[in-house]
Amino acid sequence: MKSFKILAAAILLTIGSLNFTSCGDKEKEVNPLADSLQSVNGDLNGKLSEKEAAMQEFISSFNEIQENLNAIKEKEKIVSNVSSHGDVKSKEDQIKEDIQSIYDLMSKNKSRISSLSKKLKNSNLKLEGLEKMIENLQNSINLKDGEIADLKAKMEGLNIELSNLTTNYQEVEAEVAVKTEEINTAYYAIGTSKELKEKNVISKEGGFIGIGKTTKVKTDFNKEYFTKVNIEQTSSINIGAKKVKIITTHPSSSYKLVGEKPVEKIEITNAKEFWSASKYLVIIID
Repeated sequence: MKSFKILAAAILLTIGSLNFTSCGDKEKEVNPLADSLQSVNGDLNGKLSEKEAAMQEFISSFNEIQENLNAIKEKEKIVSNVSSHGDVKSKEDQIKEDIQSIYDLMSKNKSRISSLSKKLKNSNLKLEGLEKMIENLQNSINLKDGEIADLKAKMEGLNIELSNLTTNYQEVEAEVAVKTEEINTAYYAIGTSKELKEKNVISKEGGFIGIGKTTKVKTDFNKEYFTKVNIEQTSSINIGAKKVKIITTHPSSSYKLVGEKPVEKIEITNAKEFWSASKYLVIIID
């Protein structure tokens, strides 16, 4: 509502300034206030887009966790039905497979919850209600843990050996943790054209007799020169240069350069989109 009031005031003042400058003279007067309000309006729109992108990502994660919980519920029903009808031992392999599937889904949920919590903690955005939603999901997962423990105890009471599944579950958790770290890892390199060439990061290709060559990242570039970052925890990267050229592929809608002569930093407004085409960021400075 506050943003709406500011925006409304900006529109009214801008209209007023237009009326003032259009009367009589062909020569239009400079209106610093209108320019300032236009800048504020642009910042508000940028913050709104950033907030919408973050909300969309959180909603996607919530949906995935809920779908996993629904799948677990169905698996629990299947195991309970099988155990209450007919010869349980003849269905032992299927029961083990279903319970293992339950463990795997729970592992994914725990990993996703952990990721959401860290992302919200490290976010500069104030997203009302998300803390409560994450807390509620965590409570649902904790309750489900208890139900699964009871189900496992019930199956073992029917002489179905499930002790080996605990190890598998732990292995899945470790594997998910490794994969999550890998997915959330990116790299960047900043330097002058000369420095990046000397460090075997970039090269100039094509052109004719030295004219029209294109700067590209080398196919066998030197990965040791890059700085490792966590995508979820990195919202900006300091630059501090008069001229900046990004030569790797990153959607323009996912970032913005802050400052002019020097450019202070690159601000990543949508991490998922920014790193979608390349996990390596190369910036040439001057």
